[in-house]
Amino acid sequence: MICKIKLTNFRNFRERLFSFSPKTTVIVGPNASGKSNILEALFLLSMGKSFHVQLEEEMIRNGEDIARVKGLVGSSIETTKLEVILTRGQIEVGDAKFEKTPRKKLLVNGVSRRLIDFTGNFKVVLFGPWDMGLVTNSPSIRRNFLDNVLSQVDREYRRAILSYEKGVRQRNKLLFRIREESLSKSQLIFWNQLLIKNGDYISTKREEFVEYINAAQKISDHDFSVEYDKSIISEMRLEHYQEEEVAAATTLVGPHRDDFIFKEVNKDMSIYGSRGEQRMAVLWIKLAEMGFVEIKTREKPTLLLDDIFSELDHEHRDIVMGITRWQQTVITTADPHFVEGFKGGKTILL
Repeated sequence: MICKIKLTNFRNFRERLFSFSPKTTVIVGPNASGKSNILEALFLLSMGKSFHVQLEEEMIRNGEDIARVKGLVGSSIETTKLEVILTRGQIEVGDAKFEKTPRKKLLVNGVSRRLIDFTGNFKVVLFGPWDMGLVTNSPSIRRNFLDNVLSQVDREYRRAILSYEKGVRQRNKLLFRIREESLSKSQLIFWNQLLIKNGDYISTKREEFVEYINAAQKISDHDFSVEYDKSIISEMRLEHYQEEEVAAATTLVGPHRDDFIFKEVNKDMSIYGSRGEQRMAVLWIKLAEMGFVEIKTREKPTLLLDDIFSELDHEHRDIVMGITRWQQTVITTADPHFVEGFKGGKTILL
């Protein structure tokens, strides 16, 4: 669980220290006051990346060269210090003098770590209004969901996905050169083997997670399920699509083309589900995510709820509030009416 964080030149915060209840912490403030920025900082300490932006320097306060997020996680028995340092690629070291720096540095107890070793020290489940797009938005959103969950609980998955994504980029460059410069296709063999090895592991773990989701407890009277649309990667398939891949200069098969579909009985929720049903399907999969992280790590993840109550009806708000009784939760809201009556914990006013 998270005990406290210190933000320095992070988003709209010049320097702020926040402490959190082991139960429920509610962050209340008007729009643009920085509520979501606090959750972004917590997610950064968990995953080493933002859930909001691709360009990480956007998290640095305007006009500053460097931002820091420090966090203390753990229990009264044992704690771990996590820190993320962000720069714009250089810092000022004197009058009009600049020095190149890494754009991101990750530290655990003061020791620099790679992303693969930083991720997973602090487990979170994040639920925000954008998650409603899990049902209807592009497949990349759903793949990112799978990767975020599995990366928190499985170090080998983190290694495999990083290696696989790098391999796809290199293989695509090679496909382009084969097309444009008539290089030998035999040069694909190394990258094919790398993608097959890592792709098999990625697909296996995604299948395991999908099986867990489908066995998860149902909510309300809805019988939701997830159908995994796997893009199998093998020597046979790579050979079959080789000419098309060279023509497109793009790897056409493999986990980076995976998808999954929300269903209720045989109904595709993205096409035939009402907005209310889609919301319930997302809530269902988020509850499954919480259980999966706990069963795999034997740790209860910290639940981050970013202004979701306006998206849920009373029944499903009650379901979410019921969950908060059993694990650490950080809630943001512009309307404290949504969280009236929660017991224990603390409130942060912005």
